[in-house]
Amino acid sequence: MEKEVKAKKEIYTIDATDKVLGRLATEIVAILRGKNKPDFMPNKDSNNYVVIKNIKKIVVTGNKMEDKTYFRHTGYLGGEKNIPMKVIFEKNPGEILIKAVSGMLPKNRLRDKQLKRIKFE
Repeated sequence: MEKEVKAKKEIYTIDATDKVLGRLATEIVAILRGKNKPDFMPNKDSNNYVVIKNIKKIVVTGNKMEDKTYFRHTGYLGGEKNIPMKVIFEKNPGEILIKAVSGMLPKNRLRDKQLKRIKFE
């Protein structure tokens, strides 16, 4: 039996100044999944960390700041909450990027581990 070799921890730093939200999210997803490495396997965790600087200077194209809403439910009857993107961005701009990256990652056990490896400065 072969011993499973643990992937080496690598830290990538990205400056988010004047970068479009979706394009930045795809760049982060590729790093988190390890698609930039020659030994990429979809079921293997790459152990890459991403540090994002200047998250407040991120660009959102079109009218998404006013028009786009994020849905959540409290669990009670009639407990639907629709929060505009502008409100979330003012409180915590990193949360919008996390939601975008989360939607692009595969929906499996690795997603939560990979999302924890996104850090903000």
